[in-house]
Amino acid sequence: MSKLTSSNQGHCPCCEHEVQFNLWEGNFRDGYLCGRCGSVPRERALIVAIETFYHNWRELKIHESSPANRGASLTLARGCQGYVSSQFHPSVPEGGNHPIEGWRCENLERQTFADESFDLVITQDVLEHVFDPDATMREIARTLKKGGAHIGTVPLVRGRQPSLACAIRNPDNSITHYVDPPEYHGNPVDGNGSLVTFWWGYDFANRIDLAAPLNTLLYQIVDRGRGIDGPLTEVLVSFKV
Repeated sequence: MSKLTSSNQGHCPCCEHEVQFNLWEGNFRDGYLCGRCGSVPRERALIVAIETFYHNWRELKIHESSPANRGASLTLARGCQGYVSSQFHPSVPEGGNHPIEGWRCENLERQTFADESFDLVITQDVLEHVFDPDATMREIARTLKKGGAHIGTVPLVRGRQPSLACAIRNPDNSITHYVDPPEYHGNPVDGNGSLVTFWWGYDFANRIDLAAPLNTLLYQIVDRGRGIDGPLTEVLVSFKV
């Protein structure tokens, strides 16, 4: 049974209620939970960043790639009429819908959306799973309207050290792994999980700006009153320029 380490009262940016935040087993990243909606710190930090830079987000057109059925994703889906979500699975034609579950299939590296379709593009712990981050960011920039932004979380596990590739896709679509064993994270549409392709550091922000017409800042706050604390809560905010 998990052990409750500490708790505090505060206001959850995701469910917008006065709540109790509970810290389980001292695990801030995945165990510092909102007692009402179950959100984790990085989700709450994402919503705070969106509110800070795009307070009118409820009136905008938003695309979220690979949302989770909780926390920040539910906040965006319920609060914004112009919200569109997508997942990716090779069994579904790109731009089409899953025949049973109905979600739209989009490959972030080559999206089917028209130019300047969205005011905001949101990703939550997605960009450590793409093989071609430069193409991904160019596509995100292409689908953003002028004045829009990509706002996303990604575990910057390397910190101030240079980012490292964990796996690459070869021309014949085979994969070369540089990490043994390969690392996988949970995937809402694939029980096999998602392969980690990069261990990112703070230098990822500069790589984004070199790859696409974006201007990226690294946004980070620590605020127990809003349930934001612990490691890897940084939010990347990339403005289209």
